[in-house]
Amino acid sequence: MRGQSRDFGPSGGAFERMWAELAPVGRAASTGGYRRFAWTRTDAELREWFTGEARARSLEVVGDRAGNLWAWTGDPDAAAAAGRPGLALGSHLDSVPDGGAFDGPLGVVSAFAALDLLREQGFRPPRPIGIGCFADEEGARFGIACAGSKLLTGVLDADRARALTDADGTTLAEAMAAAGAGPGDLGRDDEALRRIGTFLELHVEQGRGLVHAGAAVGVAESIWPHGRWRLDLRGRADHAGTTRLADRDDPMLALAAAVLAARSAAERHGAVATVGKLRVEPNGVNAIPSAVTAWLDARGPAEDDVRAVVADVGGAAGTGPVEESWTPPTTFDPALRDRLAAALARPDGTPAPVLPTGAGHDAGILAAAGIPTAMLFVRNPTGVSHSPAEHAEPDDCRAGVAALARAVQALL
Repeated sequence: MRGQSRDFGPSGGAFERMWAELAPVGRAASTGGYRRFAWTRTDAELREWFTGEARARSLEVVGDRAGNLWAWTGDPDAAAAAGRPGLALGSHLDSVPDGGAFDGPLGVVSAFAALDLLREQGFRPPRPIGIGCFADEEGARFGIACAGSKLLTGVLDADRARALTDADGTTLAEAMAAAGAGPGDLGRDDEALRRIGTFLELHVEQGRGLVHAGAAVGVAESIWPHGRWRLDLRGRADHAGTTRLADRDDPMLALAAAVLAARSAAERHGAVATVGKLRVEPNGVNAIPSAVTAWLDARGPAEDDVRAVVADVGGAAGTGPVEESWTPPTTFDPALRDRLAAALARPDGTPAPVLPTGAGHDAGILAAAGIPTAMLFVRNPTGVSHSPAEHAEPDDCRAGVAALARAVQALL
């Protein structure tokens, strides 16, 4: 998996080679989807791949206090001290359970390929260029999305992060220690943040906005407010065959009400809501559950509408949802957005499409922390994401690399 000294120019198939190397890592034979979870052996293999690619390009790889990896050209600390912090690109390599190949990795591979293209063209950046690989963006193992960027910026408390547990009861601190990382160092990293003057993330679109616009690449306008809530539903375990219906205290009924309320409330308030994860105790076919824990994901164009959905779901379930994470609405830097839309204009001069998204990203966390940030999207013909059906055509991927290279020149 380690990078080697070789031709990384576009004619040498750098993108295709990197994509082929990543393709088998963490792929589930049964579904074709990916299970790339934080601080596992698969995660270690992905980090090794990232480090190898960086070193093959003579980039210095440094980790931060949040577990993210950064690969830099030049000396980012000297540039920051001189008031000229760098331009960072990148995304993440982890996945949701049985996720697609493109969500995250497309941004990392494209960043390396764009740097190759710029070097082939003889471009000499006036400031350092960095490529970031964020840790645990999806939150699939420990439940907090964008954990790496939230820790980096101080949004996620380090003590809370260390105590997070996965489905097996392993804490984040234990998982990091087993992976050879230092959980005691977790926390906001001002030194790492000072190196980033601007952040630009390329990502596969998680929808069909670009399909309808007839464009391979677009620019992100904003991210909807979104969050995750936990519903703790209690009942009484009993026999499924001998207990009269009138005598049952079955928390699955409250769950059913909550699921139906999530759909109807989302429709009423112009939002989206999903109950996609459950834990049932004792989880036996012939046993009435004693407890059900369910997680609600709710998002929408306006914060008040999202909060209204959550309140309606709690009312239907008969319990107050416990907020586990919340990301307020994020509008990307308007000046950067307009510069990118102009720089990526079509041949007739029409600016690149600008579109909002309901998906959360590390770019949104950095933008909320005050770092000038922008995003590019690459067309997804299926419109499907967080699924093996997620896709981007090879020509559109190449267009994304070229657009990212042009964006770097426009922003530097």
